[in-house]
Amino acid sequence: MALSVVILAAGSGTRMKSSTPKVLHKICGQELLFYSIETALELSDDVHIVLYHQAQRVQEACEAKFGDRVKFHIQDFENFPGTGGALMNNRALIPTAHSKILILNGDMPLITAPSLQKLLSCSSPVVLGVIESKNPYGYGRVLRQDCKVQAIIEEKDASEEVKKICTINSGIYVFATEVLAKFLPRLDNHNAQKEYYLTDIIKLCVAEGYEIESVELDEEEFSGINDKIQLSSAEEIMLARLREKAMREGVIMHLPSSIYIEKSVRFEGECEIEQGVQIFGETLIKDSHIKAHSTIRDSQIISSDIGPMAHIRPNSYIQKTHIGNFVEVKNSKLYSIKAGHLSYLGDSEIDEGSNIGAGVITCNYDGKQKHKTKIGKNVFVGSDTQLIAPLIIADHTLIGAGSTIRKDSKEGDLLISRSEQKNLENGYFVFFKDKK
Repeated sequence: MALSVVILAAGSGTRMKSSTPKVLHKICGQELLFYSIETALELSDDVHIVLYHQAQRVQEACEAKFGDRVKFHIQDFENFPGTGGALMNNRALIPTAHSKILILNGDMPLITAPSLQKLLSCSSPVVLGVIESKNPYGYGRVLRQDCKVQAIIEEKDASEEVKKICTINSGIYVFATEVLAKFLPRLDNHNAQKEYYLTDIIKLCVAEGYEIESVELDEEEFSGINDKIQLSSAEEIMLARLREKAMREGVIMHLPSSIYIEKSVRFEGECEIEQGVQIFGETLIKDSHIKAHSTIRDSQIISSDIGPMAHIRPNSYIQKTHIGNFVEVKNSKLYSIKAGHLSYLGDSEIDEGSNIGAGVITCNYDGKQKHKTKIGKNVFVGSDTQLIAPLIIADHTLIGAGSTIRKDSKEGDLLISRSEQKNLENGYFVFFKDKK
């Protein structure tokens, strides 16, 4: 499609009450702005982003994700404030590569390319997305006649009568490139906020007889995010989409509304996810069963069962393995082992056939740096054992319960480390004299 896209992301987002730029707040693990950029890239190869507030921080985040696929422009907010000013102070921002320009906002993560196609399919030189809102407070009101737009009145400039109108401006526009280039230089800031409004282009177009078509859009999808209540609501909607997508692809979910998954999580094969599970980051779940209230972050789980109430921390690779309740794994590679309950396995490698007893911990941190524990094949580690890293346990090693292991083993060794038990006759009655 012969289309350029401009994403407005210059605002400070004061209602978010945060030092983080509004467009870098996340839902389901991904920044708000990134959703808009991904949608834009589905539609065009010419995507521009207008920045101002913490511009360097936002640009660096975008470049880390998208490289050179998007172009950046810094708004001169002192001389050209407002949505119109975002385009006025840098005429190079009006793309000339294509005949149409789509204007999006960086705080609308729920928009989809198919919905935007409704606007792009219109033939009018100016197309405006509108929303019939149950609560129009804070938004510009759209005056229409026979579905043709007559004007947009910002709420700060609206009369009480105009404020009763429930048709609001979505902030999504499609302009013929020549129309935008013609009318941008004619904008002024003669309004209550002393800002240049992109909406005033609508008024100028009407005055010169241009037809402005309106397309009604879904409020849920096209509402912006201005505070953390709206951020939370948007995340609920995105979560529902992600869960539905996963289930359509074959994932079994128990009580789906209680399951949290992030956008970057991938499922392959036959997977089952129980209630209360949380899965974060760049995680792959393949042919596995994740049991109730387990947490997994930035790891790969393949042909395994995890939990209930297990915690798999970043950089773990777990294959053909049983991880039981209250087991924590971090930065470890586990292949075909069993760790039934109440263990911590950090910075470790454990090979097939090995069994990790209850209460086993790898003591991987010496106060200055982390060390690795390597456990071979068919090793049996008894309950309540501490493995003091760095440590190598050879194949076919047996470790007695309650041991503290500091030295490497050879294949076939039995390792036992425990203090001598003493039985003191009548010791109970000596201690509890009143109970004799």
